[in-house]
Amino acid sequence: MSSVNKVVLAYSGGLDTSVILRWLQEEYDCEVVTFTADLGQGEEVEPARAKAKLLGIQDKDIFIEDLREEFVRDFVYPMMRCNTIYEGEYLLGTSIARPLIAKRLVEIAADVGADAISHGATGKGNDQVRFELGAYALSPDVKVIAPWREWDLNSREKLLAYAAERQIPIDMKRGGKSPYSMDANLLHISYEGDQLEDPWVEAEADMWRWTVAPEMAPDQPLEITLSFAAGDIVAIDGKPMSPATVLETLNEIGGKHGVGRDDIVENRYVGMKSRGCYETPGGTIMLKAHRAIESITLDREVAHLKDELMPRYASVIYNGYWWSPERHMLQAAIDQSQAYVNGDVRLKLYKGSVSVLGRRSDDSLFDEKIATFEDDEGAYHQRDAEGFIKLNALRMRIAGRKRA
Repeated sequence: MSSVNKVVLAYSGGLDTSVILRWLQEEYDCEVVTFTADLGQGEEVEPARAKAKLLGIQDKDIFIEDLREEFVRDFVYPMMRCNTIYEGEYLLGTSIARPLIAKRLVEIAADVGADAISHGATGKGNDQVRFELGAYALSPDVKVIAPWREWDLNSREKLLAYAAERQIPIDMKRGGKSPYSMDANLLHISYEGDQLEDPWVEAEADMWRWTVAPEMAPDQPLEITLSFAAGDIVAIDGKPMSPATVLETLNEIGGKHGVGRDDIVENRYVGMKSRGCYETPGGTIMLKAHRAIESITLDREVAHLKDELMPRYASVIYNGYWWSPERHMLQAAIDQSQAYVNGDVRLKLYKGSVSVLGRRSDDSLFDEKIATFEDDEGAYHQRDAEGFIKLNALRMRIAGRKRA
């Protein structure tokens, strides 16, 4: 192994990173600093501190940071302004968290004088790309140690055996069977591996953690009103809230009503297809509401251009290019479009569905005098449509005559 004196490890306290911590100590004979980002995963944070200490890490070398507000304010909200969704289904809950973790990894490495950073992403997945592209963009000369690309512990069974040999405690172990690979933050919780690797097999009912099954949700619908300012939700039912509190609240009420479950087969950046299950209750509500407020506040061509840019923007995030020049360029255009995306959206949550009941805005472009089916009192001259239609039909009429 190359000479490394100190490495900052992105540490969750789960199976992979707990094994990596010990592996780095043994294989690189180096000092390990752990960084755990509190992005809203809740109960995982403090156990990570205890486990790091159990594995010999001193208190001064354990970084656990509450990044919930920064995560939602600076990453989730900007993404939601574009109505971002990957391949028509995935709300990018894991993807959008990685650039923030990469940012703090290289910042902590600089602060503590570390030689390298390390992560627990496998050599088959997207996260290795996301972590490392972010790290290199922000710290071009950083050294990255990716154990999954170096060691021979190439299955979860081998990881469990390694952990057992070294008495590393692992949560959620079911006998000798590997647990799901899960990732959680304020935007979502994801599940991969185990029986989900067969795309025909239905996910176990007891796998889901955040949402009730839609058929078990309350029989009475819930109505809520979300208030927007410059494209971001700033209040729920008239109560001002911070970005993280908005998402926490929407997760809670969405989960109770069975909103936000997805079972997806997606195309990874490295080329393979992967099946994953996701719970994104708050994000599902946010997306529905944002499109609703944009429907009355955005100019038609701006709205259509945003829809054309969205798949590219989604791929940029999914593939790990958050810190790239193209994302910054796209973000500037998206943010400029949100200046007048202000107002309220009224929604109904019912047994897994989110329905729009109404939308209003002082910046609305909806003109009742023009849109009405009743007498418009001369606000719109219907006879003007004839010339409009004929001008737009001109090229087709010419071609039709030539080919008749």
